[in-house]
Amino acid sequence: MAEQDDLISFIASMTGEGNLRVEENLGEGYVRLRVAEAERRQAKHDIQHVEDIVIEMLRNARDAHATALYVATVKEGGQRTLLFLDNGCGIPRDMHERIFDARVTSKLESMKMDRWGVHGRGMALYSIRENAQEASVMTSAPDLGSAFRVLVDTNELPERADQSTWPQAARDEERKWVCVKGPHNIIRTVCEFALEEEPGCEVYLGSPAEIAATLYAHASGLLDTQQLLFVDSESTLPVVSRLAFAADAADFMRIAATLGIQISERTAHRILSGAIKPVRSVSSRLLRRRKPQTAPASVDLSRDRRGLKIAPDDLGSFSRALERDFGDLAERYYLTLSADPKIRVGRDAITVTFPIQNAE
Repeated sequence: MAEQDDLISFIASMTGEGNLRVEENLGEGYVRLRVAEAERRQAKHDIQHVEDIVIEMLRNARDAHATALYVATVKEGGQRTLLFLDNGCGIPRDMHERIFDARVTSKLESMKMDRWGVHGRGMALYSIRENAQEASVMTSAPDLGSAFRVLVDTNELPERADQSTWPQAARDEERKWVCVKGPHNIIRTVCEFALEEEPGCEVYLGSPAEIAATLYAHASGLLDTQQLLFVDSESTLPVVSRLAFAADAADFMRIAATLGIQISERTAHRILSGAIKPVRSVSSRLLRRRKPQTAPASVDLSRDRRGLKIAPDDLGSFSRALERDFGDLAERYYLTLSADPKIRVGRDAITVTFPIQNAE
């Protein structure tokens, strides 16, 4: 009840005589605040450590209504790479850069009070970019989720020295699960968020390769080959499902790169063959729950998982031949091709699509 009162007081302080103190309505659920309000809100979300970036990005995904959140992290030298992928409501293309501008956040009525304070979607993205080497949207679209990448120089923005120890979980006086013991590192930050948001949001944490394997396993359990045959581009799929579109290791690497995940061809082969296993959710691992995970699609070792490769020249000749043969059918049914036939070479099939011009 106290938290609700705090939220009401906060929202009330952001309104004057019933009018929101908003400088500009940017659409798509975002606004730009006036300077005084931005200073007040920014002060609540200063970024002092790498772990501060992690919790703000997690809250940002939650405020985008994500129910599945994947965090990949790796450190090379003094550079920490953080990747955040979610199945939330996504960001329109023209807002990919604007959400990092100062004073841009979600509309005030969408504010949420949690254990870290009051938060709105996009609320700390400006501070994150100011304190990181890079903060960017790798890919996102409305209703398709998002993938963010943040690069941090840990010589400039510190992090906990111990980034490998997992905390333990115990029930508090209210019988809620909380993290106890262990350093307040990235792992603990993710664990605290996962416990706070359970069961509304499932969180997965691992290396880029482990998260790629997890994304692939989860998507393969949801999308079958027949569904994928009718997909022209992975960009039309949800962000967290796109790796299931890969026809071979090279394709897997290409799609992973669009998500911010850089892996070798050998690692891609190992994921496709099931040698690298998906990780369990943070809550399942922390609470030692044995939740069944969706297994990757079985691999037929008698066939090369990389699939069939056809030279571009041969595909071009095949397309022209198909277009000629299509002429008889087109003449009989008054059809007109709107573009060249599209040929997709997949794992188990060669699919041809004839784009038809819509009748006036």
